[in-house]
Amino acid sequence: MRPHSPFPTRRQQQRGAALLLAMIIVTLVATLAAGMVWQQWSAIRVEAAERSRTQSGWILGGAVDWSRLILREDARTSKIDHLGEPWATPLAEARLSTFLAADRNNTSDGGPEAFLSGTIADAQARYNLRNLVGDNGQAVPGEVQVLSRLCATAGLADGVARRLAAGLVSAWGAQAASAPSAPDENRALAPQRLDHLAWLGFDAATITALRPWVDVLPEKTKVNLNTAPREVLSAVLDVDRGTAERLLQVRQRKAFDTVDAARPHLPAEAKLDPARVSVASSYFEVSGRLRLDDRMLEERSLMHRRLNGNAILVVAIHRERRPQQAP
Repeated sequence: MRPHSPFPTRRQQQRGAALLLAMIIVTLVATLAAGMVWQQWSAIRVEAAERSRTQSGWILGGAVDWSRLILREDARTSKIDHLGEPWATPLAEARLSTFLAADRNNTSDGGPEAFLSGTIADAQARYNLRNLVGDNGQAVPGEVQVLSRLCATAGLADGVARRLAAGLVSAWGAQAASAPSAPDENRALAPQRLDHLAWLGFDAATITALRPWVDVLPEKTKVNLNTAPREVLSAVLDVDRGTAERLLQVRQRKAFDTVDAARPHLPAEAKLDPARVSVASSYFEVSGRLRLDDRMLEERSLMHRRLNGNAILVVAIHRERRPQQAP
C-alpha cells in the first residue's frame, strides 16, 4: 500500500479546477440571467406606467369633451348662468365602469379599478385682475379699491393691493396703451395665471390667500351676480357682508335674470354697475381627477365659451395636468 500523500494528485487538482470553473460559469450565467430578468421587469414596469399615463390622459380628455358638451347645451337652453344649472353639479367620484353600462360584459365587478370625479366652476365668480389696468395702461382707482377690500377679506396687509396693481401695470400697461412691441428688459413678465403672480415678487402664502376671490383671465370680464361668493359681491358692489348674504339668499330662490333684478335688494348707494357685473359667464374652470390603482392624475382646464356666428364654441385656453400619489 502506498503511503497517503499530503499533497493532491494531478487528477484531484484537475477536478478541483474543473469544479471551480463550473462554479464561476454558473455564477456568471446566474448574474447574466438576473440582469436580463431585471431589465425585462424594468421595461415592463415602464411600459405599464406609460400605458397607464396614456390611458389616463385619454379618459381625462374625454371628460373635458364632456364638459364642452354640457357648457354648449347650457348656452343653447339658457341666457344666464347660475348655480342651479347642470354644469354646476359636481361629479362625485364614481367607478369608470358605471359610465360603460351599454356593454353587458362591463359590470361593476369586472370593470377596471379606475375612478373619475370632476367639477365645472364659473371663473367669473372671482374678481379678474385684468380689470385693474385700464385701456390707457394705468391702474383704475375704483378697481384698486375693489382689490383692497378683497385683500382685507383675505387678511393681507394694506399695501398688497397697491403693490399688486403696480406690478400688473408694469406687466400689462405697455400692451394696453398700444406701446411699441420692442422688448423692454425692465418690464415685468405678464402673468397668465394666478400662480404667475410669483413673477411679480409675491410669495406662495399671499397667492394662496387670494386664490378663493381673484383670478387671472385672458381679457377683462364682469363678475357674475348669480355665482360670485359673498366676499366678492361685497367687494365689487361695495356693500356690507349682510347685504351680500341677502343677495345669496335671494338668488338661491330665483336666479337674477338681469343685473337690474338685483337692485331692489341693495341699498340706494350701492354701485350696481353693468360694466362690472353681469348674470352670464364666458369663462369656466373644468377640474377632473382620475384615480387608477395607486396613481392619481388631476387636470385643470380654462374653457372659453363664445359665439361664432350661429355656432357656440367652447375652447380650452390652457390645460394643466398634475400626477399625484393616491392615498
